[in-house]
Amino acid sequence: MKSPFQYNIYTFFKLPSVWWCGIRVKSVNEKSCLIGVKHRWINQNPFKSMFWAVQGMAGELSTGLLLSNEIEISKRKFSMLVLNNKANFSKKATGKILFSCDQGSEIRESINLAISSGEPQTIWLNSSGIDSSGDVVSKFSFQWTLKVKK
Repeated sequence: MKSPFQYNIYTFFKLPSVWWCGIRVKSVNEKSCLIGVKHRWINQNPFKSMFWAVQGMAGELSTGLLLSNEIEISKRKFSMLVLNNKANFSKKATGKILFSCDQGSEIRESINLAISSGEPQTIWLNSSGIDSSGDVVSKFSFQWTLKVKK
């Protein structure tokens, strides 16, 4: 498993919009992934809060990185893709926002099922954005597809 620093270097080269918007990996392990982003001029909307798409990138990264880690642990090659997503915004996103996904065990089950059955799997992964006051500012759900490559 890579360190948050290694993942942040990866985003600089492979996901530059994530990097320039200030989205950073804070922690990742087998169970959860934590992504941080601070409201700044570069990622704001005309209403002086964080643009919804920046929140979506951070939410997707928290789910996708957790999924990628489990795939790496499986030592198998997979294709993965977002099929659907849902979002809910409950408060203006200002200041520091942390997005987290803690569905590592569910991801592991889906990967093991895909390997044992040989059939593609789908899984809904959730990420919540929480501000420094502890209030939920947004919630995202991403439906990922997983298929073992032959």
